[in-house]
Amino acid sequence: MIVSTSEATAPRAAGTAIFDDVLAELAERRQEFRDQKYVSRDFIARLKDAGIYRASTPRRFGGEPQAPAEFLHTIERISAVDGSTGWVASFGSALVYLAALPLDTQATLYADGPDLVFAGGLFPVQPAPEVDGGFRVSGRWKFASGCMGADVLGVGIPGDASTAGKPRTALLRPGDVEIVQDWDVVGMRGTGSFDLVVNDVVVPREWTFVRGGEPTVDEPLYRYPAIAYAAQVLAVVGAGVARAALDYAVETGAGRAGITGAPKLADRPYYRTAVAEAEAALRSARAYFYEITEQVWETVLRGDSATPEQNAHLRLAACHIASTAASVVNRIVEISGTGAIFHDHPLQQWAGDALVPQQHAFLGPGVVDAAGAVLMGLPPTMPGFQ
Repeated sequence: MIVSTSEATAPRAAGTAIFDDVLAELAERRQEFRDQKYVSRDFIARLKDAGIYRASTPRRFGGEPQAPAEFLHTIERISAVDGSTGWVASFGSALVYLAALPLDTQATLYADGPDLVFAGGLFPVQPAPEVDGGFRVSGRWKFASGCMGADVLGVGIPGDASTAGKPRTALLRPGDVEIVQDWDVVGMRGTGSFDLVVNDVVVPREWTFVRGGEPTVDEPLYRYPAIAYAAQVLAVVGAGVARAALDYAVETGAGRAGITGAPKLADRPYYRTAVAEAEAALRSARAYFYEITEQVWETVLRGDSATPEQNAHLRLAACHIASTAASVVNRIVEISGTGAIFHDHPLQQWAGDALVPQQHAFLGPGVVDAAGAVLMGLPPTMPGFQ
């Protein structure tokens, strides 16, 4: 597979020989991760070396926070090699959530260094009776992507009047959590999005936070819309996967004739047209996606808050790039002949991987509706939109 670098600016913190070596190793190991259904902890350590897991750590705790577009480019490049690893790496951005914790709690979290891996199984929200100083947590939660390599895990518990009804996330160390390896899917097979089980653990109140809650850290990254950013880092995985599929289509079309003796794919007008249209669609979606990202970041750097309309564009652009990426990969499958029907064909993996972002709750049609409502001056039509 060709790894395209023409579509993304080399990231400042990760655009080094270390990052290039990480991508080369990933190309060798991606099937290992898919087969075992998770990214190995030693490779998570390699991602730490490349700066992925300090890219959203506050500077005051030794982090090297990256501008959102820079981090998104990094995740896109990883995803062009392997979507599952891109998905797991994308949660390096999740430390923006932890900026809502009390500063003393954050200081404890980062006491051993800024390269902290957080993973969460936040739903379904499970009851957690309040006890002296905290919450008694028990239950089972789904979709804890990257949990096998995590340093700290989060689970969803109910909110109360102090959180305006928004659910809390309770933080636990891996030793307090059982991981049930039940991930069996057609796409993103290597994300290790397993279930988390907790049995009667008391979590202090200061080790809980509201996702997207008011940050206690006063640095620019934590003023960027947190929920929108969480959607963006997942959506851009699809863009990386689509780039890999398009590169494959160009490379294969130029060199392979059909088994029936028909002309090679690149000599067929329908193939050339479809590839060209898919290229234009993906580049157009990326342009909108990165344009609004940069615009909102400039707003934040000026010391202003993102407007509701800017947030709506962030959410809309993320949904659009996720759905466009899936359409691009499906179109390449459609024009690639009978070879693409086999389980071991690379397009089957890319088609499954591209499906996952657009299916995520952060990137579904309800979000598009809510964005449209805001852009027309109406309240958002779903909770947690901003």
